[in-house]
Order: sequence, then structure tokens, then C-alpha cells
Amino acid sequence: MNQHQQLALWAADCAERVLSLFEAEYPSDPRPRRAIDGARQWKSGSLSMIEARKLAFAAHAAARQSESKAAIAAARSAGHAAATAHVPTHAPHAASYARKAKDAVGEDDEAEYLWQNLRLTALLSDAE
Repeated sequence: MNQHQQLALWAADCAERVLSLFEAEYPSDPRPRRAIDGARQWKSGSLSMIEARKLAFAAHAAARQSESKAAIAAARSAGHAAATAHVPTHAPHAASYARKAKDAVGEDDEAEYLWQNLRLTALLSDAE
């Protein structure tokens, strides 16, 4: 797995940790979940970058149609996870929006930051 793929997996992992904040409010809207799945599928080679980008755009559309800060941030996190297939610099945005989603519901975004760093370190060390 190359570094770009590792970043996509990390971004998907970050977004998945807050997906429930979106799905609790919009249980019948699959767009953010599909974007997270798309990031993983791209990483494994079973989805093209173009298709991953389409999933990213759909997740961002879900964010625009949401009302709560937590749901918006969770959907944006998912969108950036899928967009990482296009450009790896989207990955930190997936992490940042995941922390914003946690913060919006009063959860410890510092603990999330620590988890994100530990997960990224583990992924990068697995590649060595």
C-alpha cells in the first residue's frame, strides 16, 4: 500500500468514527457512508478515482442539505475521505471535520486528535 492509499484509509477511518452523528439525523441518506466505502474501495483498486470523486461530491451535497453542525461536519469528513482518492491533501480535512463533528456534540475533540495521530502512525509504520 502506497502513502496515498494509506492516507485514504486513514481518512475513511476518521470519517467512519463520526458517521453515526450524520446517520442518527438522516438514517435514510446513504451518501456519506457510500463516500467512506468509496475511499476504501479506491484504496483496494476496485473503484476509480473518478467514481470516488462522484461519491465525494454526493457526500458534500448531503452536508449542504443538513442542518446540525455535527451532521454537516460528519458528511464533510466523509466527502473529504472519498476525495482523498483524487488528491491526498484531502485526508487532513477528513480528520479536521471529524474533530469538528465530535466537538459539535460536546465530545472530546482532543481525544479524537490523539486517536487520529496514533492511527496514522500505525498505518505508516505498517508500510515500512
